Amino acid sequence: MNVRPLDDRIVVEPVEAETKTAGGIVLPDTAKEKPQKGKVVAIGEGKLLDDGKRAPMSVKKGDMILYARYGGTEIKVDGKELLIMRESDVLAKVE
Repeated sequence: MNVRPLDDRIVVEPVEAETKTAGGIVLPDTAKEKPQKGKVVAIGEGKLLDDGKRAPMSVKKGDMILYARYGGTEIKVDGKELLIMRESDVLAKVE
């Protein structure tokens, strides 16, 4: 199944949270934090402006991004956990 986001929405594949701390302690599943980093797998056409034109998206497919901890809507497609969120929920690009 293909998911094509609308307007200024993007589809993100979250990167798994770390399983070890910096000190080498292994974290159980219940103690892991929700990931805030992910890879953009699809983008919409851009936000529709008042004059009928579309604003260009500032992220593109393949970008690694940081997003709000509880941002987006979780969906499952072909067994993969994905997030659909607005472009405004993106905090930064990872370079």
